[in-house]
Parts: sequence; C-alpha cells; structure tokens
Amino acid sequence: MRVELFDFDLPPDRIAERPMVPREAARLLHVTPSALIDRVVGDLPDLLRPDDLLVFNDTRVIPARLRGERGEVKVEALLHQRLANGCWSAFAKPGKRLKPGQIISFSHDLSAEVIEKRESGEIILRFNVEGAAFRDALERYGEMPLPPYIRRAQDDQDKGDYQTVFAAKDGAVAAPTAGLHFTEQLLEKLMSKGVARETVTLHVGAGTFQPVKVEETDEHKMHAETGEITPEVAERLNEARKAGRRIIACGTTALRVLESAADENRRFHAFDDETRIFITPGYRFKGIDALITNFHLPRSTLFMLVSALMGLDRMQAAYAHAIAHGYRFFSYGDASLLEPAAQ
Repeated sequence: MRVELFDFDLPPDRIAERPMVPREAARLLHVTPSALIDRVVGDLPDLLRPDDLLVFNDTRVIPARLRGERGEVKVEALLHQRLANGCWSAFAKPGKRLKPGQIISFSHDLSAEVIEKRESGEIILRFNVEGAAFRDALERYGEMPLPPYIRRAQDDQDKGDYQTVFAAKDGAVAAPTAGLHFTEQLLEKLMSKGVARETVTLHVGAGTFQPVKVEETDEHKMHAETGEITPEVAERLNEARKAGRRIIACGTTALRVLESAADENRRFHAFDDETRIFITPGYRFKGIDALITNFHLPRSTLFMLVSALMGLDRMQAAYAHAIAHGYRFFSYGDASLLEPAAQ
C-alpha cells in the first residue's frame, strides 16, 4: 500500500507536552465499527466486560540518553537496543563524524568505543562497564529519552510521568504509552468488575519513532525489538481464549509481542526473541480481540497497525473526530479503545 494513504494533517497544538493528572482523567475515544463515543480512561470499568483479559507491557524505561564528548566535540547518544558483551546499538548526534575506534567519554567512569557504523544510521557502542555497574552509571548520567516530538527539555517530573505502574524489567528506551493512563486505583476498579490482567514484555526501541521514508509499505524495513511471554502466561492466555474471553492489548507494544507469539490457530506459545512484525491493512489478527492505544503519528507504522485492526476509513474518521474535538496526541496524550467487529 502507498504510505501516503496513512497521512493526515495534525495541528502542532494537539501534541501533548504533559500527561493528564490524574492519569485516568485522559480522554478516551471509544471506536467501534458503527460509533465514535467520547469518554475518559476512568470509564473503562463500565466499557469492558467482566470476563475480559487486559494484557500490559511490563518493560521499564531506562535513562537511555547520554551526553558526552569526543575530544572537543559534543556527542549525544540515544541507546536503542542492548547487544552482547557490553555493546549497545545507538543513534548519535553528530553521527556522521564518528568513526570506528573512537572513544566517547560520558563521565570520568563511563565511556564507550565506536565499534561499527551501520547504513541505517545506527552506531554500535561498546561500553567500558557491564551489568550492574552499567545500570548504576545510566541512572547517574543518563536522561529519560523523551520522544523527539516533545520539544521542551525534560525535568524531574518526567522520571515518574514517563514510566508505567507496570514497569518491572529494564530495557525500554521509549515508554509503552497506553499503560501510562493506568493507576493502582483504576486497576482495582477493573479487578472489582472482574477484568483480569496479565503482563508480557516488549522492550520498546527508539526505532518506534523512526519515520517511514519509503513510498510503499512493502519497502519499509521494520526495526527489531526484544520481547518475552513466559510459558505460564502463554498457557493462561490460551485458557482465556478457550473460555471465550476477549484478550485486549493495552498498547501496540503488548499487541506486537502477542501477535508474534500466536500461531495461525490463535494459540499462544512462549516467546523470548526479537520481533520485527509489521502490521498493515490485510493482516489477520491472531492474538488480540481489541486494543487500547494512544493517538499516533501521521504516516507511522503504528497508524498503519490501528488501520489494520479497524480499517483505514474507520481510523481516518476516528482521527478526524479526535482532531476536531481537541484530543491530545502521542506519548503524553489521550487514548482510544478500538473494538473491531468480532472475527
């Protein structure tokens, strides 16, 4: 499909700079095949069924933006994906001037050697420390990696705002933003309603913000992200499906790992691997029945994903409604509940 089909005009003032307080006060557009209904996230206990199963992403955002020096040149590195032997894939500014063998100093006790430059614009860095020492250094010197469309400087408030209540496993360099709307109070209300929950892991990479630069979706090379579904969670998901319960992904990241772990018979398997799954219209969903997600960028792989779930025409109408009615977009913005026709 032509990428231009997924374009739309978004006024700059629709981009949220801060989350709503409290989190569940964010607006929620309920999208069905026949209706667009304005609600708030706090209404979810009234919108979901007592036997629904919500699946959240329990990745934790690490302070992945590092500022350092190579000689007299200032260098900013955004860590993208953990590799073996103390190495990380990263996006760097100014990346073109860096060469293999050069050392970037981030502090007196944290530095990295440029190991490789890739055609995709990424560089491979090997740090001088690993394991717990590296995690400690990141906490001391790293910054939260706010998305590029948030223009203001980050501050201490972002350390809490840009982390979900499910955050448990270090590795993400971007938040699974649909989960940002949930609080312990909202989760208690959902549990009282009978809505169950499970957690899976997808360590969100900076590639999620990379623009689609090709003209046809078939030409786009999807970034890799590491995910995990334990055997125990896979079995409980299968039991829920066998019982006829709906499996609802909270966020496109949870959806992507669920779809990566489901087979053609809609059965889940344990998963511990990279996924490059790229979902566009025509895709047959195997893992999920509905989705809670934020509003996404024009021409993005995520807008293509929601269009695959609901239909391109339906999502174009939903986004036009959201823009006209003042919904807030992107990571700190409002949310949508997408319920397609039953398969």
